[in-house]
Amino acid sequence: MKEYTYTEKKDTRSGFGAGLLELGRTNPNVVALCADLVGSLKMGDFIKENPDRFFQIGIAEANMMGIAAGLTIGGKIPFTGTFANFSTGRVYDQIRQSIAYSGKNVKICASHAGLTLGEDGATHQILEDVGMMKMLPHMTVINPCDYNQTKAATIAIADYEGPVYLRFGRPVIPNFTPADQKFEIGKAVMLNEGTDVSIFATGHLVWKAILAGHLLAEKGINAEIINIHTIKPLDEEAILTSVAKTKCVVTAEEHQMNGGLGDSVAQLLARKMPLPLEMVAVNDSFGESGTPEELMDKYGLNEHNIVDAVERVIARK
Repeated sequence: MKEYTYTEKKDTRSGFGAGLLELGRTNPNVVALCADLVGSLKMGDFIKENPDRFFQIGIAEANMMGIAAGLTIGGKIPFTGTFANFSTGRVYDQIRQSIAYSGKNVKICASHAGLTLGEDGATHQILEDVGMMKMLPHMTVINPCDYNQTKAATIAIADYEGPVYLRFGRPVIPNFTPADQKFEIGKAVMLNEGTDVSIFATGHLVWKAILAGHLLAEKGINAEIINIHTIKPLDEEAILTSVAKTKCVVTAEEHQMNGGLGDSVAQLLARKMPLPLEMVAVNDSFGESGTPEELMDKYGLNEHNIVDAVERVIARK
């Protein structure tokens, strides 16, 4: 099992803030909009350097999406920022009608996604957002795994023409991917080559998959671990190549089973390579208030749950 190390833990939302700041210095067409959550979205540095390219919309998320869509007509590249719950569930009609349907070049940047929002509880812990967004035609869906990858993804989506949903989070987690990485939309990242099982992980579960890989190695199981940072478009070639070798799959994500990464992988396998699959995800449940680690443990989203899923799926080969 390949070793991955890190020198610090950082939140992925700060990676977004760092990427937005760099874009402010390099791309004059980039503008930012926020729904009264500048501090939470780490937009402050961008605003200090580019006050004339920032629009504070207030607690009016639907208006924010409409304004962002309009700004694209004049050649601007708007980055909207608020919590994932407010970025999707509250404004789905505006995204569908004003952004996705017309293919507007809006970047919907959503923080505090999933259970790891923590103490704010179930009303804010959206676990359906990936499903909602990937079902929209024209929409690209990205869920990076750490600070460095989130920064790289933020910069990369400015050069991509079309609507994007960029999902990131609140807690500090290991920052282990290269600072100078090139982010390729739709291209999975091989983290560990293996022969016994394919583990496809996204977002905060990527580090958990690496931890699981070490536990599995102690049991004599050689896991192939792949970071699926882009859920749509899915890297079908990388998935099918891996599964053709290992003959079984585990997916891992901080999202509902329905509509998430596992759902997309299951559809692909059903069409092209039917093989055993287990999903590590939230099973048809809302969240609750608690610390991120408490919630990840309670809802079955840690490295031990991944190990258990691997053992189950290997037994089904």
